[in-house]
Amino acid sequence: MIDLYTWTTPNGRKISIMLEETGLPYRVIPVDLGKQAQFEPQFTAINPNQKIPAIVDHEVGGGPLAVFESGAILIHLADKTRRFLPSDPRARATTIQWLMYQMSHVGPIIGQAGHFVNQAAEKIPYAIQRFVGESLRIVGVLNTALEGRDYLAGEYSIADIATYPWIVAAWQPFQNMMPDKVAEFGNVRRWLDRVAARPAVERGMAVPSPG
Repeated sequence: MIDLYTWTTPNGRKISIMLEETGLPYRVIPVDLGKQAQFEPQFTAINPNQKIPAIVDHEVGGGPLAVFESGAILIHLADKTRRFLPSDPRARATTIQWLMYQMSHVGPIIGQAGHFVNQAAEKIPYAIQRFVGESLRIVGVLNTALEGRDYLAGEYSIADIATYPWIVAAWQPFQNMMPDKVAEFGNVRRWLDRVAARPAVERGMAVPSPG
């Protein structure tokens, strides 16, 4: 059994999608960010960085294993199940590079764009222009990578699982702001539809369930 500490964010949904894809048994433990539950001592003991997601894997030799950072969790689960991360060195490197691209570019930059557009008390034009513009550049890189292929690393992998929730979250807002620019990303649009059609993705995106 795996305990999944999560909330309704793109980073949290990466892991619930992966768990649904692999069929591993898991228990959802909601960490209500609105109530600042991530700062409670019980959760801090699992993730000292006080961010979701985190897991505790109870099926590892030597006792329960706590893992935080969504990319690290995805690699752990992929290695555990031998799914969605190829063993071939070239294919594995390609998959991990796109996973790291999501971790270092897609999530952080789109997250900052969302903050300055939707949450910041003061609207700072430079910050909005900077992060929205960079977000669109980053999506453009994905669009180029998806030219002539169904998935980021060729085969469906943890790279797609990590990236999908973030692009879903950003797609409609960006389309509302810059429809002509977003219209250029046809490869990403087709990829979104392709990933969304997977039943495990639909289930994982609904975790934790409302209420």
